[in-house]
Amino acid sequence: MTTSAYPGERFGLPADGPGSVGGVGRRLAAVVVDWLLCMLVATGLFHVAWGATGGDAFVPLAVFAVENLVLVAFTGSTIGHRLLGLRVGSLGRPTMSPVQVLVRTVLLCLFIPAIIWDRDGRGLHDRAAGTVVVRR
Repeated sequence: MTTSAYPGERFGLPADGPGSVGGVGRRLAAVVVDWLLCMLVATGLFHVAWGATGGDAFVPLAVFAVENLVLVAFTGSTIGHRLLGLRVGSLGRPTMSPVQVLVRTVLLCLFIPAIIWDRDGRGLHDRAAGTVVVRR
């Protein structure tokens, strides 16, 4: 069995620099930025209290899902990705299909698939969607 010398080697991605697999720290920081922005939108537009429980707690998650669906589909990155120099790419295709973006977003919103990584440093949501977060 062959092991990769670095994350992304199996996919022909560079070890570092543009196009390399985005590090866990950058990806985590990007999600935190996106989540905080979604909380601000939920609070400002939908009058959801910060730290709300019950049904209101799903409003920021819905905003997060819409942000991911729209921005990743049309620009390849969320606001957090953009600020931290990341983008989402498709493996084996020049662009992501709508199905890939949908699968990735749904699994990301379930949270657990996003915090379990494979040997290439991809979350299970990216693995299932056939995508990878890389550096710009």
